[in-house]
Amino acid sequence: MAFFSVENIRIKGIGAAVPKKEISNWDYTYISESDRKLLIKTTGVEKRRTIGDSGVTETDLAKAAAEKLLIETNTSKDEIEILVFVSQTPDYFLPASSILLQNRLGLKKSCMAFDINLGCSGYVYGLSAISSIMSSGKFKKGLLLAGDTSTIGTPWEDKSVYPLFGDSGTATLLEYDETAAKTTFSLNSDGSGYEAIIVRDGGTRSPYTRESFDLKERNQGVIRADRNLELNGMEVFNFSVTVVPKHLDEFLQKTATTPDSYDFFVMHQANMLMNETIRKKLKFPREKVPYSIQKFGNTSSGSIPLTIASELKDTVAGEKTFLMSGFGVGLSWATVSLKTNNLICTDIVEI
Repeated sequence: MAFFSVENIRIKGIGAAVPKKEISNWDYTYISESDRKLLIKTTGVEKRRTIGDSGVTETDLAKAAAEKLLIETNTSKDEIEILVFVSQTPDYFLPASSILLQNRLGLKKSCMAFDINLGCSGYVYGLSAISSIMSSGKFKKGLLLAGDTSTIGTPWEDKSVYPLFGDSGTATLLEYDETAAKTTFSLNSDGSGYEAIIVRDGGTRSPYTRESFDLKERNQGVIRADRNLELNGMEVFNFSVTVVPKHLDEFLQKTATTPDSYDFFVMHQANMLMNETIRKKLKFPREKVPYSIQKFGNTSSGSIPLTIASELKDTVAGEKTFLMSGFGVGLSWATVSLKTNNLICTDIVEI
């Protein structure tokens, strides 16, 4: 595992934004009522937010989250020296969405900005990148913006993905602080499993054609086009409940920590049955493991900070110790342990 620590960086605050439009899986009449009940029970996804046809993009959500966070942390835009944007739903193939956000947020032109194309593990990967750069360069403050609008690629006729995903944008403010406790990361990847979660058409290896938009029946109840999100649920589940617990157990050993060492264990909001299996294997008490999946679904790279902003806003006063873990598309998985001190979580913005 790529195991390392970063000094002198602290998370100051976390904010999130979601679309106003809410959809309920109880209304997903493409499947039977009994199947809807089973779906909600096993996945945990009851409601989700979607951009629908509003014209809102991921950068709009991230911008809204960042602007509120800067206001509530009393942070000047001129203080931001680096912006990292983590998403698999950028505004354009090019230029990088981070560059657009630098301008739209009114940050100074000397601000470093770049994109990271990662999903489920992306928040932890993004934290590692921005923290490392800020630590080595002694950058005063930085913004990590993470989220996806995955619903744009999930057709109603595909029961394997449509009920699972929601849209969100998040903002995390980091600051250089020589009194901050070290932050420890483990980052991992296995590209042999790349087909487990994939959008096949639209890149340079398989460009869009007219046929890319044709809906085709793949299995019973699974109708999608090659431009849509494809998910092998069983493969992802098996990976998550075998590789991830072993990885987390090794991480706890290498950091000489136990579940008692942490106030909160925040996982990527993938699937309730999957996450609960991981939690139980690691023997984390349920009260230490927050979930937002029931309200927002699987929000990809935004799910960890969204869960913190949504579920822990009133419980993060004083010093708190977090274990965060993201896992999925790639395949990739990543974990971080860190401490916060009077973390500021904003109210969730709706746009």
